[in-house]
Amino acid sequence: FGLHTMVASNELNPLYFIETAEILFDLAVEIAQKIGINFEFINMGGGIGIPYRPEQEAVDLATVSNGVRKAYEKHLLAKGHPALKIYLECGRMVTGPYGYLVSRVRHIKKTYKNYAGLDACMANLMRPAIYGAYHHISVPAKADKPCDNTYDVTGSLCENNDKFAIDRPLPELAPGDLVVIHDAGAH
Repeated sequence: FGLHTMVASNELNPLYFIETAEILFDLAVEIAQKIGINFEFINMGGGIGIPYRPEQEAVDLATVSNGVRKAYEKHLLAKGHPALKIYLECGRMVTGPYGYLVSRVRHIKKTYKNYAGLDACMANLMRPAIYGAYHHISVPAKADKPCDNTYDVTGSLCENNDKFAIDRPLPELAPGDLVVIHDAGAH
């Protein structure tokens, strides 16, 4: 018997998890006192994000852990609720950073924009097409080249939203180049 919540989707601020824990612990105590029941667990759900962009930092799990422990002691145990289990669903954090979609540039189209067409498509990684989500793209063979060209990186389907990136600075691309789309392990 427990409480469940969802912290957020892809949250990178460790303080948000601590604040959510405080709210849940206070709620558990309030319900326990008003109704006369105790909870066996609190499930803080998922939401621990991963740094999709190179300039972002991963969630500091030590900060989250220490903050949740302090909140548990102050907001739950000190107010008389018996000890309970805490669950956290962290699938994206566990698998996301460790998967890559490697694709080959098939076509370059230069019109009012530059397009790089890949041999992969949104069926291989739907998140950018569905949500407009950012996934870092690198070109390993051109890692030392400047990212001074801007591309829409598209998939191989005949769908307007089959795009991995819009207006993405990359080195000059050519058919045959291998590109790596990062952090695809949870998707």
